[in-house]
Amino acid sequence: MATISDVAKLSGLSKTTVSRVINNHPYVSDKKRERVLKAMKELGYIPNPSARRLRGQLTTTIGVIVPRIVNPFFAHLVNSIEQAAYKKGYQMLIGQSYEDKEKELAFLNLLKTKQVDGIIMTSTENDWDIIESYNEYGPIILCNDYINQEVAPMIRLDQTKGAYLGANHLIERGHQKIAYCTGGLFDEQGKGKDRNQGFQKALSEAGIKINPKWIFIDQHTIEDGKHVLRQILEMEDRPTAIFTGSDEVAGGIIIEAKEHGLLIPNGLAVIGFDDQPIAEILDPKLTTIRQPVDLMGERSIEVMVELLVNPEMEIRNYELPIELIVRKST
Repeated sequence: MATISDVAKLSGLSKTTVSRVINNHPYVSDKKRERVLKAMKELGYIPNPSARRLRGQLTTTIGVIVPRIVNPFFAHLVNSIEQAAYKKGYQMLIGQSYEDKEKELAFLNLLKTKQVDGIIMTSTENDWDIIESYNEYGPIILCNDYINQEVAPMIRLDQTKGAYLGANHLIERGHQKIAYCTGGLFDEQGKGKDRNQGFQKALSEAGIKINPKWIFIDQHTIEDGKHVLRQILEMEDRPTAIFTGSDEVAGGIIIEAKEHGLLIPNGLAVIGFDDQPIAEILDPKLTTIRQPVDLMGERSIEVMVELLVNPEMEIRNYELPIELIVRKST
């Protein structure tokens, strides 16, 4: 039986190019596409997913693990992944980890039991050495979350740069007393460390000392943002600006500020992260860091399908652009 390697050899092209032709990837020249199709026909080659489907070893289902689907960022990302998967002939199965390690492992077990062909992880709770053991049952891709090793394909953004851009924007606006919200801990390890580094770098370059009283950890929701604002109002020495790790948290701060008659940005400048739809609905409209969610979803599926066709594909990172969007909250 012919393999993808045979097709690559006969066509004189790489296995990656053959994979892209099989999956109708747009970035393949007509000439190369014709060479691959001709080789496939001569060899009687059946693309790997089709062969596995005939043997009952493929479900044409891709699993996606998110922390919380009610978070608009992840809802948007899942929507993008689903649409891209459908175009490739795949369906999607969603699992919510709620940042729980055991739940995450339960969803990873779907690979082991052949209920999904591959899994896209938009957040990781367990250490990679635990997650990696599931790789033998099917491909795992990290999207939005990543680790500092090339052990799996990663669809990533430079989170350090994003936090640096946000903090530096506040500094350029004249702020010296800057608070910070993170969805993780404010340390050098674990979730949120890259954004922490970007925030610290911007303040360090400006000669600004971080006030530990203005650091708020484990913040995720609108309610969390409201609580943060109430804490700030109780302080004798208040920050004049705050960088948050999510538009939801920033939204909660702005909503609560209005309840207490605190003007944004004059009383407190606020910057978010993600550029969710809420950013333009808030009053004032939210300055934030934009992540290209649609592109993240599309690229995740492109890479996943290529991996399913060619499991020996080279592991690499796919870095997408990140940018500051300035509106009225700063």
